Amino acid sequence: MLTKAWCQCWMKKPQFLSFLRPITTIPHTFLPTDYVYLKNRELHALIKGRDTNAAFSLFHNMPLRDTVTYNLIISGFREQPEHALRFYAQMGSLGIGESSTTFSSVVAVCTKAAFFREGVQVHCRVVKLGFSCNVFVGGALVGFYTRMGLSGVALELFDELPERNLAVWNVMLRGLCELVSVKLEDLLGFYSRMRFEGEEPNGVTFCYLLWECGNQRRLHEGKTIHGCVWKVGVVESNVFVANALVDFYSACGCLVGARKCFEAIENENVISWNSLVYVYAENSLLCEALEVFSVMQLWGRRPSIRSLVGFLNLCSRSGELCFGKQVHCLVMKMGFDEGSVHVQSALIDMYGKCRDIEGSVAVFECLPKRTLECFNSLMTSLSHCEAVEDMVELLRLMVDEGLVPDEVTISTTLKALSVSALSSFTSFQSLHCYALKSGLGGDAAVACSLMDAYSRCGHVDLSHRIFESLPSPSAICFTSMINAYARNGMGKEGIAVLQAMIKRGLKPDKVTFLCALSGCNHTGLVEEGRVVFESMKSLHGLDPDRRHFSCMVDLLCRAGLLYEAEELLLQAPGKRDCFMWSSLLRSCRVHKNEEVGTRAAEVLLELDPDDPAVWLQASNFYAEIGKFDEARKIREVALARKMTREIGHSLIEIRQ
Repeated sequence: MLTKAWCQCWMKKPQFLSFLRPITTIPHTFLPTDYVYLKNRELHALIKGRDTNAAFSLFHNMPLRDTVTYNLIISGFREQPEHALRFYAQMGSLGIGESSTTFSSVVAVCTKAAFFREGVQVHCRVVKLGFSCNVFVGGALVGFYTRMGLSGVALELFDELPERNLAVWNVMLRGLCELVSVKLEDLLGFYSRMRFEGEEPNGVTFCYLLWECGNQRRLHEGKTIHGCVWKVGVVESNVFVANALVDFYSACGCLVGARKCFEAIENENVISWNSLVYVYAENSLLCEALEVFSVMQLWGRRPSIRSLVGFLNLCSRSGELCFGKQVHCLVMKMGFDEGSVHVQSALIDMYGKCRDIEGSVAVFECLPKRTLECFNSLMTSLSHCEAVEDMVELLRLMVDEGLVPDEVTISTTLKALSVSALSSFTSFQSLHCYALKSGLGGDAAVACSLMDAYSRCGHVDLSHRIFESLPSPSAICFTSMINAYARNGMGKEGIAVLQAMIKRGLKPDKVTFLCALSGCNHTGLVEEGRVVFESMKSLHGLDPDRRHFSCMVDLLCRAGLLYEAEELLLQAPGKRDCFMWSSLLRSCRVHKNEEVGTRAAEVLLELDPDDPAVWLQASNFYAEIGKFDEARKIREVALARKMTREIGHSLIEIRQ
């Protein structure tokens, strides 16, 4: 059994339960049990009132303690995990027996503090004393292993429980939702199993399911869950479920459904109003968001952090610096700028995305406490403003202040370095080594950034090695690998990765197909490019946009299929694109096609008459086909307009 295997594994270690050392030794003297009972009640009152100093003083002066005493003091110090574990150590050293409440509290402490080793040792103690079948202890252990990312272990423990209550089901459901690669079908299957075994879901259950449906943009499945919610009848009684429905429909882009769910709430509270404001703001509907925001305040509802973060995110996307400053003033007026990490990060990000880097730095320097989230937001802002040298300095400052860079830090730094003049193979290797040492090498974002960085240096073999090391690569990881092959002119390998991705049941998106087409373009795979382009609509239901048409036109032009390229170019959606016509004209020069080239030159001069490169390209084309008078006229017009081309530059890295 799983529990025996874990126990045998950890019992072999000589340091088993080594953290269980007493802090003091208090001699036992007999006192009436009524006295202990009264002291426990007094201790409970102090802990309930959050007076931990008085509680510790009372506990320390008690000459006799029982299991309840230690359960109370461990529970009271759960926010201070080291102290809580010392109390548990003292309890074991004095021979006071643990109860199911003891183990539930201690495991909860290890879960919250991410104490993996201590948690596993407590699990061994649970097995030894025969508490593994207790539903409360078992539920706590399931929550512990899901928190540690060991969902497989948690699921085995869950299956071994002889009985399960609703809380245990919800803990396991939450653990599955937190998995990055979880399939919604598996989640719904777990929910069906729950119903089959006779357990009725509650509001928490539906919140988890709706949250995951929203994350995966699965509108149909979410509507099914909505039907179950109405059938059970928890919408009227549970405002969290009502708000989860609003969030779900907004995440799926169904604002009508979100509004209907909001209007169906009989007594709208602060959470409901702020949810709707956030929904409109996240969908860039500023007027609607401001209208709801104003009505909310007229009804006496106080704006929450969520509404303000929604407005700040909207400003970040749209570049509305003036409105962002107004929101900043409201944030300061309401006092959210000092205590909320979310607001602080959103402010830094807003100023950076609006290219006011001085504003980002000013907010950062005024913070009462610099957190990792705020450092990451400032790094993103610096990256957006292409201040890569400052990013490197900020990374050093972060380490100097004792903060440990996380996956966001590493990924952001890699992305910024890979597209800057400071990029070098050595810097990528250094960040890669740090990611491996800190256990971040398997993170999807870090892995994708590393694949992209190495491929830009021409080391596509290292990108492939990173991709192969991922236990369960996501669609984004597959896309990064296809892009790495495309960048290095390995179109066939990119097509093979695309086919492997589809075989795994992962759905490629428009970016995936764009990378595959780019690989075909760089390698000259015309037939493969046609198949990929046509399969977007026919097999995957994706409409090619201008980027896909541009890539396909360039592929046909390079192959000399100019008439087919012109025909496809005319089918491209939206306005005519200068880049595509330029590609067509360039290919007409190479393949000496005067007919198509003349039409392309005329269109190109109409599309972008202010670009000197366009005039030069058209002039060169007419000169090469023998129309020297036309070429001379175009050059004279360009000179009259005083057009000049920017001089390009390139960098190489020299190994010394």
